[in-house]
Amino acid sequence: MNRRQFLLGGLAAAATTIGLVGCAPGSGSSGGGASSGGGDLTFAWWGNDVRNKNTTSAIDAYKQANPGVSISPQPGEWASYWDKLATQVAGNTAPDIIQMDMAYISEYGNRGALLDLSGVNTSKFVDGTVESGKINDTLYGVNAGINTVTIMANPKVFEKAGMDLPDDTTWTWDSLIDTAAEVASKAKLTFGAASLFNSDAMFSAYLRQNGKQLFTAQGLGFEAGDAQAWFDLMVKGQKAGAIGTPAQLTEEATKSLDQSTLAVGTGAMQTYWSNQVEALNKAAGTELKILRFPSLAGKATERKAWYKASMLWSASARTKNPDAVVALIDWWVNSTESANINLAERGVPANGDIQSAITPKLSGAQQGVLKFINDIKPELSDTPIAPPPGGGKLGDVMLRYQTEVLFGRQSTADAAQKFVDEMKSNLQG
Repeated sequence: MNRRQFLLGGLAAAATTIGLVGCAPGSGSSGGGASSGGGDLTFAWWGNDVRNKNTTSAIDAYKQANPGVSISPQPGEWASYWDKLATQVAGNTAPDIIQMDMAYISEYGNRGALLDLSGVNTSKFVDGTVESGKINDTLYGVNAGINTVTIMANPKVFEKAGMDLPDDTTWTWDSLIDTAAEVASKAKLTFGAASLFNSDAMFSAYLRQNGKQLFTAQGLGFEAGDAQAWFDLMVKGQKAGAIGTPAQLTEEATKSLDQSTLAVGTGAMQTYWSNQVEALNKAAGTELKILRFPSLAGKATERKAWYKASMLWSASARTKNPDAVVALIDWWVNSTESANINLAERGVPANGDIQSAITPKLSGAQQGVLKFINDIKPELSDTPIAPPPGGGKLGDVMLRYQTEVLFGRQSTADAAQKFVDEMKSNLQG
């Protein structure tokens, strides 16, 4: 049984048990000040050392202010988080509060496993940041932070290579490959640019610049020819020495943030989300530089960039304490107390007032993220829709076929067609 089947089996069992519950939890809340009521809550998230520390501190602060609430933390790692959650949902032991990702919210929301969170106050959220958590007009996820996909670069590595950092407002996909190959050669690195072509976010950027999308309301938003062009670009990068050997590429895809090539100093650039800068700086022991992803013609205003919910707060439809759940999520996204603890580790706060309140308290790295988020506003295009059920594993499926290409077992044309066929099948499953 693959992960997709495992997830859907768990959700189907949960949906049968809960009768596709999705009711709004009572009276709602306002500005982080809603009454928490009482109850025993479980709180699950994936993260790194920085996030784990922040989250635990915020939970402790909330419990101190609300002594009638008991909260049991369930931290985890991305690699095992989703299988564990599927098992919990299937066994009717889902956490009350669930850190959710855009890749999976449709899977859970469409099958009645998530609570309607319309009681959370989102009136102060930045335009366009509430919609990311809506499935069929029901709010199943509350934006935990504004995020955007980036290329992180290590200035010290470029200095060692005797090179300037690239101009990210004018570079193209081809010039990115050239730069990555040059810095890898001169600095004797494993990777010039890591995690580039197996990133579904980077593939999305490339598609958007070519007038396509990963997904549309009708299903898959691209065809085999689009995927082949991306695979061909990957092969070009690999032959140029820009992105590592096939074995190195596949091994890198399994590493945690603190073991990644950028963290350990064997790479010059790597694809990451903007909210990960703080943890990456800590892991790398140096201050990294946030770069825009390239455009087709070297014009940043044509990048078709977008804001993404770094992650979302969701809740189990089976929670026995819906009012307490809503109150905690409301406090998390609308209170300065929570924001002063979490700052921008999960992304820039979606609440504009909270964003302004914490700006002076942000670290240099986080202020850099906030500046980057604001600087790219002229480069933004429409926000991609959440992957439909079956779409959340697109990156994993794509990597599998890319591996076949890189090891010479399939042509880019054959692999692209099989990739598209499998994804279309997954969306229909």
